[in-house]
Amino acid sequence: MVNIIDEIINGYKCFNQVRAIAVGGSSSANTSDKLSDIDTYVFIEQSIPIPEREKLVKKYSAKYEVGGEYFGSGDEYLVDKIGQQFDVMFWNTDWFEDVVENVWDKHYPSNGYTTCFLYTLKNFDIKYDPAGWLKNLQEKLDSPYPKELQNNIITRNMMLIKDKPFASYYEQIEKAVKRADEISVNHRISAFMASYFDVIFAKNELLHPGEKRLVNFALNNCRILPKDFEENIRKLFKVKNSSKLDILNIMTKNLREIL
Repeated sequence: MVNIIDEIINGYKCFNQVRAIAVGGSSSANTSDKLSDIDTYVFIEQSIPIPEREKLVKKYSAKYEVGGEYFGSGDEYLVDKIGQQFDVMFWNTDWFEDVVENVWDKHYPSNGYTTCFLYTLKNFDIKYDPAGWLKNLQEKLDSPYPKELQNNIITRNMMLIKDKPFASYYEQIEKAVKRADEISVNHRISAFMASYFDVIFAKNELLHPGEKRLVNFALNNCRILPKDFEENIRKLFKVKNSSKLDILNIMTKNLREIL
């Protein structure tokens, strides 16, 4: 008997614009909990008209938002029969091929989160892929982690953390602390941490898992971690702003020592 999730996915298969469908996120990576949504990725070659998407969604949900463009094209809805949120993202096939090529083949780094899309691809549970297009992309990641990509991620993000002569994250945080600008302090620390984890995962030749539960993921999967890794992160978010710079200095020093 087809369960409700498979039934919904079968509905998306009927659209001519669809090339592949996969379930991802915490659902496929075995990190889900009762707060997790069901993340579904629908790969399209052309846009599916919103009225057609809404017609499908209304079969399963009384509470929904179709046509949201807040984080890219997507639909979000509560599946009535199971009381769980279903998040559908519509990703263009050409765009996704470019993402994989730019990172895995051309070794382009980002300001944090460089390999997040690749982690998502690696952990896809492919539900529909008649031509094997998505499976072929997934299998590209079976090759060894590119050394050039590792070096580029580390170089770029260490520059952003503190090595740039101007406007490094550390310098921006320092100025925000002097201005007593709480919002800016938190904003720049978030950017600092994004680059910090990007460096750690690159050093360990691991794909970046995204924004959630990063400390636990690092503790469970990284062979190499900075000294006092968990302790310093917890301190950073507990101490007053006047003490944050000291901790960031220590974290940066300890990060350099593993490179």
